[in-house]
Amino acid sequence: MASEAVYTHRDPMLKKRDDFEDILEERRNSSDLRYALRCYTPVLYKELTPCKASELKSMVLQSDQLHYVISQVCKETGMAADEVQVEAAAILEEMAHRLQLSTVRFFAFTLSKVFKTLFRSICVNEEGIQRLQQAIHEHPVVLLPSHRSYMDFLLMSYILYTYDLALPVIAAGMDFMSMKFVGEMLRMSGAFFIRRSFGGDKLYWAVFSEYVKTILKNGFAPVEFFLEGTRSRTCKSLTPKLGLLNIVMDPFLKGEVFDISLVPVSITYERVLEEALYARELLGVPKPKESTSGLFKARKVLSEDYGSIHVYFGQPVSVRSLAQKRVDRCQFNLIPRHIPRKPGADIHSFVNDSAYRLVRAQEENMVLKPWVLVVSLLLQNHHQNQVAGQKQGMALDELTEQAVWLRDLSRQYGAFLHWPDHVSPSEVVSSSLSLHRGLVRISEGWVQLASEQGGQTGPGEPRSAVPPEEELLNQAVITLSCASYRNQALHIFLRPALLASAIHTASSSNKQEVYNSFSFLRNMFSNEFILCPGATVQDFEEACFLLVKTGALQINQQEFVVTERGHRTLAFLTSILDPFLQGYQVVCRFLCEDATEALTEKQFVPAVRKFIIKHILTGRLRYIEVLSSDLQKNSLAALLRLGAVRKLKGGEEQGTLKVNKVMVNSLEDTLGGKLPTQKAVVARL
Repeated sequence: MASEAVYTHRDPMLKKRDDFEDILEERRNSSDLRYALRCYTPVLYKELTPCKASELKSMVLQSDQLHYVISQVCKETGMAADEVQVEAAAILEEMAHRLQLSTVRFFAFTLSKVFKTLFRSICVNEEGIQRLQQAIHEHPVVLLPSHRSYMDFLLMSYILYTYDLALPVIAAGMDFMSMKFVGEMLRMSGAFFIRRSFGGDKLYWAVFSEYVKTILKNGFAPVEFFLEGTRSRTCKSLTPKLGLLNIVMDPFLKGEVFDISLVPVSITYERVLEEALYARELLGVPKPKESTSGLFKARKVLSEDYGSIHVYFGQPVSVRSLAQKRVDRCQFNLIPRHIPRKPGADIHSFVNDSAYRLVRAQEENMVLKPWVLVVSLLLQNHHQNQVAGQKQGMALDELTEQAVWLRDLSRQYGAFLHWPDHVSPSEVVSSSLSLHRGLVRISEGWVQLASEQGGQTGPGEPRSAVPPEEELLNQAVITLSCASYRNQALHIFLRPALLASAIHTASSSNKQEVYNSFSFLRNMFSNEFILCPGATVQDFEEACFLLVKTGALQINQQEFVVTERGHRTLAFLTSILDPFLQGYQVVCRFLCEDATEALTEKQFVPAVRKFIIKHILTGRLRYIEVLSSDLQKNSLAALLRLGAVRKLKGGEEQGTLKVNKVMVNSLEDTLGGKLPTQKAVVARL
């Protein structure tokens, strides 16, 4: 470990964050029709006039890069240039947006009605809007919102329209295009549609990248896409996808624009519309196909209360400043700009580091509501009572006291917490429980998860009437829904929790031993959480700083000493990681005990789910959370990355998983932290 200066880390309490304004307040007090039909005159990059969709298509089809790729495809396939040109035009026609102000006005009117029905408030940081307005005027802009709901891209366009800002063109998946009427409406409000994967289709990639770069480098509109690539079903940030980020950085790297502004946007829902849908998807229930009829069937959500939304527009990040001293742009002068080139290792590393930094910026500006803390405590209490065989649930007074303790701790850790201080803590907690009454039950001052009352058995119906596996899955829907809210706070507690778990599992309290254990756990979980590459020492120092600053830990002559008051903090922190530790352990156990020689990656999740259900029903496993397919896939990804499992390629065994049982066993034991040989195992791995 390189550094002793654990006290030099910046204090997260010193972070300056903007205030919010509720944009629905005005909508409740004035005409929605007047709002939708008002004068809309957004400022564009360098005062440009908006470009027509047909002109944009012509620019793409006439670009040097596309002509070069068309000539390459002709050589490889023997097709005539005209044929390939027609194919390129068809791809572009299928892909391109057709932004029309009339459609935007229709959405502005409709969404005003919908949002006022669904949400109590939509709070936006106005200073962030002002920064964005300035950025759009000076440089091409890329908007990078977090992605937790289908509502995200509609919400973003609605906010920009409200503040008279240029509407973005938005990368959307092809599945939306299949929705009759709605797909075309989305296209006319700025969406462009792309395939989920391109394979080796050179022509498709060329049309797509040239389309995005033409919009960006000419400043016709801000480009918007989701760095995570898809909605997070768990409300944890997902590992960033680099394809689109590579494309939008390319014009700067090739010297076609002076700079590009990347704007991370953090969207936080007090109650997520798709909470039960996500939980079922994680349990293996297929995602419903996007359809217009499905949209109308979903109208019943309009009768529900979804609380508030907070949208925080972060500081614009300059690609020029990111690249300073990191990227030598001279390499791009060696071949003509229009010839596509695969990014080298240095560019890949730069884009990857930038992506992680941007997702971390999203996380840091996520607003946490009291419910996130309340449900974290309820889940931990549930697990502890299960192990101890005690009555489920806890007293409301005790829950409130613990929530206040956790509120203060999370603030010390730098959480962006929206806790109303003018209201008594008991009212804050009761209000949170009321909003999420589908997940919890309160009876005579006693609070418990809804699943603890026997799933969906009817009044007077005996519990045995529901098959055990079905009852377990009913419980799992509630538990995973609750866990998704707990996950919203994970980025606040993650580094201290890794340190707390390292102290718990290390073979001694020596600082170097604890660091080794911390490093092992951090490496193991780098597919699970947003942990920036190469920042292990920095994360360790941040965790030490926070635990020492809050009086939970003392470091005396290279030894960690947990203080009297620190036991409560460390118990909470280790419990936060427990479901993940147990999830990874059970996957290791499955691969060593139950996996067949011919197990493929496609068969892995159903097979491990069956194994876990069996072990939960026999009492060998206590965490229902390990049924999450996201956790199972991340465990496998970690084992593949560490070389404990290999994926065979080619021949009849294509995709078959080859398990190194000795290594997988060692990993399981190390995660358990119960072996006297902990140090040796960590060193070997």
